[in-house]
Amino acid sequence: MCGIVGYIGKKDACEILIKGLRRLEYRGYDSSGIALHNGRKINSTKSTGKIVNLEEKLTEKNSVGTLGIAHTRWATHGKPTEVNSHPHSAGDITLVHNGIIENYQKLKEDLIKKGHSFLSDTDSEVIAHLIQEENIKFDFERSVQSAIKKVKGAYALAIIHKEHPDKLIVVRNSSPLVIGVGNNEFVIASDASAIIAYTNKVVYLDDGELAIITPTDYVVKTISNKLQKKQEQQLEWNDEQAKKEGYEHFMLKEIHDQPHAIQDAIRGRIDMENGMAILGGLTSVDKRLRSINRVIIISCGTSYFSGLVGEYMIEEYAGIPTEVEYASEFRYRKPLLDKNTVVIAISQSGETADTLAAIKEAKNKGALTLGVVNVVGSSIARETDAGIYNHAGPEVSVASTKAFTSQLTILTLIAVYLGRQRDMSMIMGRRILSELQKVPFLVSKILENEEKIKKIAYKYAKFENFFYLGRKYNYPIACEGALKIKEIAYIHAEGYPSGEMKHGPIALIDKHFPSVILAPKDSVYEKTLSAIEEIRAREGKVVIITTKDVTELHSDKYDIIYIPKTLEILMPIITAIPLQLLAYYVGTKRGHDVDQPKNLAKSVTVE
Repeated sequence: MCGIVGYIGKKDACEILIKGLRRLEYRGYDSSGIALHNGRKINSTKSTGKIVNLEEKLTEKNSVGTLGIAHTRWATHGKPTEVNSHPHSAGDITLVHNGIIENYQKLKEDLIKKGHSFLSDTDSEVIAHLIQEENIKFDFERSVQSAIKKVKGAYALAIIHKEHPDKLIVVRNSSPLVIGVGNNEFVIASDASAIIAYTNKVVYLDDGELAIITPTDYVVKTISNKLQKKQEQQLEWNDEQAKKEGYEHFMLKEIHDQPHAIQDAIRGRIDMENGMAILGGLTSVDKRLRSINRVIIISCGTSYFSGLVGEYMIEEYAGIPTEVEYASEFRYRKPLLDKNTVVIAISQSGETADTLAAIKEAKNKGALTLGVVNVVGSSIARETDAGIYNHAGPEVSVASTKAFTSQLTILTLIAVYLGRQRDMSMIMGRRILSELQKVPFLVSKILENEEKIKKIAYKYAKFENFFYLGRKYNYPIACEGALKIKEIAYIHAEGYPSGEMKHGPIALIDKHFPSVILAPKDSVYEKTLSAIEEIRAREGKVVIITTKDVTELHSDKYDIIYIPKTLEILMPIITAIPLQLLAYYVGTKRGHDVDQPKNLAKSVTVE
């Protein structure tokens, strides 16, 4: 959840590191810091708050060097103070760390007995002291290996040594780390978005590996010193994709990216003649998928709600019993799994710690595992048996938008893929896929109505509580809409099935508690109308999102956002868009930084 970036080469490391931190600021923005080796010593500079505060503290004297490491922090152990900021140092050792060290308290007690003094409240500082203690006996590389063997937990580490101005050591365990390979230079980072400005050639470290990097070469080994042969990969993204392109916020840009993101998710994956989805990533497990009789979808946050939509899709169109579980809960249960169960892990980053742990649990119990991720080469992509990439491009804003709708698109393709393996007719397959191809255009039509949605958002920005209501396919979208306005507008909101209002929540309804209701003309439309009337009868204000063919609802009674009509299975992609815009404009009206909401980070790589 924090961001790491490092550089070794011949260029000005400070400029590269600061640019990298800006790209990673969505991963953590409580505080930041940088350490640069000037050939004689290591200069560290730290600051609380945004990275601009760190930049203001950098001077000509402390910003020199061609080797350096930097960090942007999302606080876990210790408050977001300058002392708790990274980098941390002990003797000749300086490092930055992502993750959580589970046994840091015991290690710290042992080190204090040996004479070490600690400045911060963090678990990360313990690692620096542990390596320094081992450095008394071993050289730099061996001291890192020896120290890491004593550490339990999740970590991505970038480490430099005062006496080694030409060496950078990085280590990974359950926290992402990638090496960008340039021409006589290397950029390392916890996220490829910090690398793409310099190179698109990368090496992903696996758990239990470390790399020893010099300005001209790198070597990858295990913690036990076994040499590893690594394959270099090409990044799909380019530097331009990670820029705002004239939009005020990344979130707004990424909302507007969705027609292209959805198109890219289906590109080359439709066989219209046979009404089939072509998912090359599943070819190796196609035979096994034909025999599965149970689907479990595991995910967290926004991805969990896309999984709930997937449950409706797969059960209705493939006829396979499907469950959706929070990955953070799944790993601590005793799930009943066997070889006829497929576990589908959904993660935008491909690095979500809880989801990774759940995958390992599923594999241990013999289940087939599939990944739906947006980042090529990510941990979940490598850990699962097979999978499908979103191809949505980099998503920088913490609140997920285009990754979410691309997940819904891929889940539609999975439902068709599994359905055509079973009882789904070619006609039905063609119908769904034909309508899916129209969705990018339909999303564009909603975005053309942005000003009206903005006006409604501004009207309701003063309220502190909301219900978001939907039914069937749109119940998970209601939950996602509530999550969005919580994340970026800091408003209390709850997503509910519209049929559940009368079973308790309606007690809260009055003129100060508005409801956003998803009411497209679908198989449950009439039922949803009843919920609207129940709320209106209690003086509740209502915003309705409905299709253009609806005539019963009138704008003199409600605030109405009209959306294009499509198949019921595809409607969640359509209804998600106005909810994203509502959340965005409520958040900006209330004066919040919607790209970097308080207390949140993009990639959750710790428990």
